[in-house]
Amino acid sequence: MRRRDVFLATMILLLAWQLLAWLLRMEVLPGPAAVGQALAREIPRGLGRHFLVSGWRVVASIAVATLLAVPAGLILGQSARLNRIVSPIVYILHPIPKIVFLPILLLFLGIGDTSKIFMIFLILFFPILVVVRDQAGALRPELIYSVRSLGAGRRALFRFVYLPATVPAALTALRVSIGTAVAVLFFAESFATTSGLGYYIIVESWGRLAYPEMYAGVVAMSALGLLLYIVVDRFERRMAPWMFLHET
Repeated sequence: MRRRDVFLATMILLLAWQLLAWLLRMEVLPGPAAVGQALAREIPRGLGRHFLVSGWRVVASIAVATLLAVPAGLILGQSARLNRIVSPIVYILHPIPKIVFLPILLLFLGIGDTSKIFMIFLILFFPILVVVRDQAGALRPELIYSVRSLGAGRRALFRFVYLPATVPAALTALRVSIGTAVAVLFFAESFATTSGLGYYIIVESWGRLAYPEMYAGVVAMSALGLLLYIVVDRFERRMAPWMFLHET
């Protein structure tokens, strides 16, 4: 994702937003300029802190989900017997909307960061696990045999064959899940908490009909999602540079 493309897309969205605000002329839809002023005014007043809290929750969830799901998927992809045992459990739990577990998590883990991090972890874990497992299981046997013939053990196979083959798929699953994770974070932060962008948008802004501040919170949450996408893209370029050789 190039900076120029992001800039052009942002300009198009801002122009459409401004035209819609001029057309509707409603208090509930302030223009980008008013929202920009509210954003600059609210960042030192607390919006910046809420942004950092939400960012910490999402980043911690991504880190834990990746560190657990990738090795688990690689193990399942290499062991057909273990995969037959675990797959039915995954297929039962994966389709369940994870947001339904929020009241249960709040009861067991409280209203702090732990319940929200664990909720987002559940959303990210299963897609990464399934994609990595399928990718590892689909590797051609002759490729593995050829590497073993060179004296590679299990650790070398993991590092030089399985991991490079599954990293792009894992990052794609992570990229697809980020939008859902941010949406669930907003819902989880909209009640039973006193911090986060969801709390800021619903309680501190919408609750007192401060519409420019409310949209400033929405812009901040959009910026958080965009930042996460950029980080994932940069990480993919670092971990799988061969995928971008055609761009040079």
